[in-house]
Amino acid sequence: MKGFAMLGIGKTGWIEKERPHCGDYDALVTPLAVSPCTSDIHTVWEGAIGERNDMILGHEATGTVIETGKEVKDFHVGDRVIVSAITPDWGSLEAQAGYPMHSGGMLAGWKFSNIKDGVFADVFHVNEADANLALIPKGMSLESATMLCDMVPTGFHGAELANIAFGDTVCVIGIGPVGLMAVQASTMRGASQVIAIGSRPICVECAQKLGATDIIDYHNGPIDEQVLALTKGKGVDRVIVAGGDRTIFIAAITMLKPGGCVGNVNYFGNGETLEVPRIAWGCGMAHKRIEGGLMPGGRLRTEKLASLVNIGRFDPACLITHTFHGKEHINDALLLMKDKPQDLIKPLVILN
Repeated sequence: MKGFAMLGIGKTGWIEKERPHCGDYDALVTPLAVSPCTSDIHTVWEGAIGERNDMILGHEATGTVIETGKEVKDFHVGDRVIVSAITPDWGSLEAQAGYPMHSGGMLAGWKFSNIKDGVFADVFHVNEADANLALIPKGMSLESATMLCDMVPTGFHGAELANIAFGDTVCVIGIGPVGLMAVQASTMRGASQVIAIGSRPICVECAQKLGATDIIDYHNGPIDEQVLALTKGKGVDRVIVAGGDRTIFIAAITMLKPGGCVGNVNYFGNGETLEVPRIAWGCGMAHKRIEGGLMPGGRLRTEKLASLVNIGRFDPACLITHTFHGKEHINDALLLMKDKPQDLIKPLVILN
């Protein structure tokens, strides 16, 4: 089979590989639609997870089941499925402790294009199919379904980590596709004021439609100073970090009220350390918490989020700004995520 792969740091291309083996509890899937992620950019061009040679990229895909293991009960050949970007080993001790995304080791629930080949291939492998696949609901578009692989659950996890309560004032730092879904999740969890940090007009417009009450452009000065001015010096109850470099916690902690929480779902692709401001953190005693996490993944979470889309609570298809047809355009879509033109939120490649 063919796959679009990371050949080495800074290098990509199409390669030939053996079709993966389907275990008793697993499934093989051929993609219907795929979408590259900023994580792919960090992986290839920053070497964020180290050297990878001939590793097929991609972790966001909807597809059709073409083979199942003999112990798979709920999925069958021909089923159209959403494949969670995070596919834990659900019988692991880490999963039993409540952290399935770390099953087998830190971040090891993230298998696609990390510790095994990803979804930008003619065929890809899904472990524990009954626990990690979800049927595409009848009538749901591929655009919406594919955003349920990663962008929606990750953005919503930011709101979970920040522990947003009714009436909270929330700041979302970074309004790419994950940050936009964090804006959506903040409003759904009852935030009163949602301050979105971003500058690209298309992202700003989308954030406002999803419930952002205020927009702050980081080009206009330090974002913590702007947030404190907007809130008359009070700061915010919760911060969701969905973008920024290794210094972003300086602003996040500075704008946060004592007793507040930062929910981080940003992937820091380089640097050895992250910076936390000593004084703004109350010399370590301000009860300002930082919760950083990889979204849990799995079937149940995907099905629950899909049900919200299906009944019309929101539609993540609004994230798709560029659509390609044919696997030959996977590289074009990947480069869009690398270059981030002004009119981009998220690209989708539909496989013909």
